[in-house]
Amino acid sequence: MAPAAAGYFRRLKHRLTEDLDQVDAEEMASSADASGACRASDCVRGDEVTMLGRLRSVEACSQSAGATMQAEFFDGTDTVTLVWIGRRRIPGIEPGKKLKVRGRVGDRGGEKVIYNPNYELQGDE
Repeated sequence: MAPAAAGYFRRLKHRLTEDLDQVDAEEMASSADASGACRASDCVRGDEVTMLGRLRSVEACSQSAGATMQAEFFDGTDTVTLVWIGRRRIPGIEPGKKLKVRGRVGDRGGEKVIYNPNYELQGDE
């Protein structure tokens, strides 16, 4: 068997037998590397970043001071909470969607957060 064909079957076997979350994490991390995006695991408070990842969850939070919408963003290495202040819904921002986000990393209770990030919806895969 040719080396290229052997590599293909090895990757196919890996995709079919590995944990789906692990495969998704590996794909997200490799696509972030290919695009030149920052890894969430490498960014710290105060960094201006561009990251490529997928939304794991999205929720609207009604607070007495005003509405916010937040999403858990995962890039294959770590999670970052994205928070849009003053929004209850944003078309296209749904669990499972792939996004490229830009913003400054902050800290909220020891967790990484980006407030009002710029974002671009990426093609579904």
